[in-house]
Amino acid sequence: MKHDPVRRQLLAGAASLGALAMLPRLAHANGSVVSAVYPGSWEEAYRSIVAPALQKAHGVTLEMQPLYAVDQIAKARAARGNPLFDTFLLDPGPRVTAIDAGLFEKFDPSRLSNAAKLQPGMADEYGVTIAAQFVGIAYNPKKFDKPPSDWADLFAEPYVSRLGLTGFQTTFGTVSILEMSKAFGAKGIDVEPFFIELKKVLPKIAVIGAPASMPSLFQQGQCDIMYANTQTVGTLKARGIDIEFVRPASGVITFFTTMHIAKGAEQVDNAYQYIDTVLSAPVQTELMKGPYFMAPVASDVTLDDTLPLKSLSEMSGMVQHDWAQINPQRAAWIERFNREVAR
Repeated sequence: MKHDPVRRQLLAGAASLGALAMLPRLAHANGSVVSAVYPGSWEEAYRSIVAPALQKAHGVTLEMQPLYAVDQIAKARAARGNPLFDTFLLDPGPRVTAIDAGLFEKFDPSRLSNAAKLQPGMADEYGVTIAAQFVGIAYNPKKFDKPPSDWADLFAEPYVSRLGLTGFQTTFGTVSILEMSKAFGAKGIDVEPFFIELKKVLPKIAVIGAPASMPSLFQQGQCDIMYANTQTVGTLKARGIDIEFVRPASGVITFFTTMHIAKGAEQVDNAYQYIDTVLSAPVQTELMKGPYFMAPVASDVTLDDTLPLKSLSEMSGMVQHDWAQINPQRAAWIERFNREVAR
């Protein structure tokens, strides 16, 4: 059956998720795969790098649904086993949510020729890691005599009055706040110390904003220090912005972006070829470069010296978090931050 673009536009544009679940299944072309992908730089990178590589290696056309993780989950749930896309692209919190909801086909890592290049535990029955993210402190070296050394420094002068603060809406924001809370004495995933200390310095903070706005606010000089991942730092530096990444004394945070095959996916064979292409050394190397700065996970990639590690094996010693514990509490944290902190 040939792909019907009119029906795909109808499905993509339907306003009601309930209505989406009731519409007939999307008809894929035999030589295509439909992937959910984050809007913005991820979509741009996959369009310019992954799509041509997939077409060249396997003759498979990549079609993308630009969706944030929460929207991927919502649409997959509404589709009731009749998904609009073949593969998910998720961060750890949504990954746990999707596993609990049974939204993935069982994954077979043996079908990937590049699986052996991954670190232990990066491929399992649910999916596979395709990129790493490294989180720490970003600052303007021209605005401070010395860099901050750890998370607690952000709430002290001279840093707090130039701080750009965001909440729990993103993965990097959530894990950064958890580490700040630990710096103030928290055990486990207790965020109370963070809120207690934040109240003491709240009037001094330069900017409180949405995560997506923070790079622009930094670029405009409205703040000179923030928590961020290396991808954001690389992007801003490539624009000529004075910015450096700081490894906190407690350790660099890492989390992983993963791919999964949607329950009921039609193009399973093409999905495996697509994921394997993403993990190939040439693609991982290109994605690591500017303007995308996506950290690779394949061991046959030569790491860029801007990344906070010399070998991928170092990731096992970095700070990681248990999202099975975080997820049940995150909504309450977001609500509290919005009530007590957001301006």
